[in-house]
Amino acid sequence: MASKQETAGRQMGYKCRIAGVLLLLLTSIAALIAVAVIQDTWKFKEYSLEYGIVIDSGSSRSTVYLYEWPGEKQNDTGVVTEIKNCRVKGDGISEMKVDPQKDAESWKAFQVCMDDIINAIPVAKQNATPLYLGATAGMRLLHEQDEKRSNDVMASLRKYLSSLPVNFKSASIISGQEEGLYGWVTVNYLMGNLIEKNVWNAYIRPDGAKTVGSMDLGGASTQIAFAITDNLTGPDYMPIKLYGYPYNVYTHSFLCYGKNEAEKRILDKVIQESSNPAYIINPCFPEGYNATIKASTIYDTECTKKPRGYNPDQEYFMVGVADSDRCLSMVKSIFDFETCSSSLCSFNGVEQPPVTGDFMAYAGFFYTARALLKNGTEDPDDFNSDFDRFNASVRQFCNSHWEVLRSEKTWISPRFLKTYCYSGHYMFSLLADGYKFDKDTFENINFAKQVKSTSIGWSLGYMLSMSNMIPSEVKEILPMTNPVFASLIFLFSALTIVTIVIVFILLIRSCF
Repeated sequence: MASKQETAGRQMGYKCRIAGVLLLLLTSIAALIAVAVIQDTWKFKEYSLEYGIVIDSGSSRSTVYLYEWPGEKQNDTGVVTEIKNCRVKGDGISEMKVDPQKDAESWKAFQVCMDDIINAIPVAKQNATPLYLGATAGMRLLHEQDEKRSNDVMASLRKYLSSLPVNFKSASIISGQEEGLYGWVTVNYLMGNLIEKNVWNAYIRPDGAKTVGSMDLGGASTQIAFAITDNLTGPDYMPIKLYGYPYNVYTHSFLCYGKNEAEKRILDKVIQESSNPAYIINPCFPEGYNATIKASTIYDTECTKKPRGYNPDQEYFMVGVADSDRCLSMVKSIFDFETCSSSLCSFNGVEQPPVTGDFMAYAGFFYTARALLKNGTEDPDDFNSDFDRFNASVRQFCNSHWEVLRSEKTWISPRFLKTYCYSGHYMFSLLADGYKFDKDTFENINFAKQVKSTSIGWSLGYMLSMSNMIPSEVKEILPMTNPVFASLIFLFSALTIVTIVIVFILLIRSCF
């Protein structure tokens, strides 16, 4: 018989072995859990770059823009960058379906730009790249004037764009309010008012979150848009959410008040005051400038009323007299500054809250201001002017002789140079009498062509808004590859099972 000491030693040995095996069992279980937790919690998402194409089809031309953004969005909105643009040669799409030969040239020009843009997209991403076309005021006018031709033009564009090796989404005529709203988004995004990076390289909302108003002067319409803090509602108040934050934006578009259409209305006023179409005094043309203008170039639009006995081939011979005051009177006659059923209106009875804060004025506003205020070939991105200086510059320009203007403004084409007396008065009347900028607030207007080397317009803002609805391509990257993960799980599972069996055997043996 074994002594008590030997028995106690054997029992102690069993207990040590059981303790060791239990420790191994617990370690195996812990390792198994750790591998599973690491594989699940340490995984991360890898996003690819996303691309989008927007075609801005304005009244005088179309421009194709290519944008990109990281797939990892900030509060559902992409951080979008313009990487390429291409201006389509020829007239705007509102001139289509009139001359088959011109149409053929337009399609060729479109193809040149689309090839250029699509080739800049990685081949693997082309089929998934969304394509949008937005037609603006030129097509809005055509739709009013000739709905069938307007529909035919849009149908042809949809058919063509659908044939391209990208993900065609839509081609539509956007409203004036949308054009104004997306222009506001573009301006504030480029200026860093909606989102910025902090010192930790993370995107945050800027301190104060101040925004600036935007003003766009196109060929057929003009838009104003600015955010308001009051919770006002109505047809001209549009809510929008960007990077997780809501904004209430006042925006209104005035059709037929773009630079080109307003000029036609002024020319109509000049013609109405003359009894001899072969010799018409035009106070908005410089002295020394004469021109023969065909009736169709003035009246082939919904913005001007055709005269009695209208003949599109009739010619008007106009003689410039450089009368600034008379030109201003004619310019103001196309506005209604009196009618207003609200507490405050801009013009034509349209309600508008008071303009406050800074504003950026682009497109036609920039080019007109540059022509009046600059005297060299420099092409600054932006500049400011005060109320009196701008008004004085308009009057000086309008009272100058054509040859003097030609010698001073050699960097401006004569085709446009002749228009800046009218457009200077028009722009100043629109800003001062229409939008109610005064001597104090006029200085808050910044005339700009670009921001951070990016063209200002509605298309970038539209792409930002659309990025909310475009899904991102994402891959899950695991800390361990599937074979490694499976091997570790198998190893520790097997080890756990083996240790459980050993513990069971040891416990059985300890009973005998």
